[in-house]
Amino acid sequence: MDSIYTKSLIKDYRFKIYHKFIKAIKEYNLINEGDNIMVCMSGGKDSFIMALCFMELLKWSDFPFSVRYVSMNPGYTEEKLNEIKHNAELLGIPIEFFDTKIFEISAKNEDKRCYICAKMRRGALYNHAKSIGCNKIALGQHFDDQIETTLMSIFYSGKVETMLPKVKSDNYEGLSLIRPLYLVKEDDIISFEKENNLSFLKCGCFLTENRVLCENSKRQYIKRLIKELKLDTDVVDKNIFRSMENVNIEKVLAYKEKGKKHSNV
Repeated sequence: MDSIYTKSLIKDYRFKIYHKFIKAIKEYNLINEGDNIMVCMSGGKDSFIMALCFMELLKWSDFPFSVRYVSMNPGYTEEKLNEIKHNAELLGIPIEFFDTKIFEISAKNEDKRCYICAKMRRGALYNHAKSIGCNKIALGQHFDDQIETTLMSIFYSGKVETMLPKVKSDNYEGLSLIRPLYLVKEDDIISFEKENNLSFLKCGCFLTENRVLCENSKRQYIKRLIKELKLDTDVVDKNIFRSMENVNIEKVLAYKEKGKKHSNV
């Protein structure tokens, strides 16, 4: 029997969330017959909504594939772990946990702890996926994450690049990373959370118990900037998204292909 949350997803958010989830899978060829997908459950709203979408898709898929709902514990407090477990039980998601000491290790290097933490988390996910026989890792990054990444690359790295919906691993043969929420807007995920009286983990980082660093991060600044720009032109977010599929190579000073620079002047 469907839960009230699944019913809300299919009835009230069919076009805003579920159909966009399905569209991304079809448009970017994210899932194939026989795939064994590790759905990464960070504990936040995005990963839980992604998990609900996967549970619904498994009922109606035209071809067989399997899913494991996995949460990595990098060193969460007991309170945060219990919050994740509570929400998984509430939504009927059969979540699995595996432990790491990533927070403990990254904390020892104050200057590079965020970089080390991010790198170790990604490596731990790939290693665990291989160990349980998965060939794909699904992350809950959405439409807004993509356009924010695009602007962050330009503003802070001097590069024109973005977050792709599917990436083959260079270091783990046979493993790919997919982002099925690629076309889903964050506001719709937030709306689903609020309308269903849900409360997901906001920020699990051990450095941000009061969310100060999270709220003052570069990504949050870019998020606020896009919101301000939309007050003047409400298609700004869509245009940033489209810009990454409308790159005119002839109208840029130079571009890179397979690491080699090509100049147009």
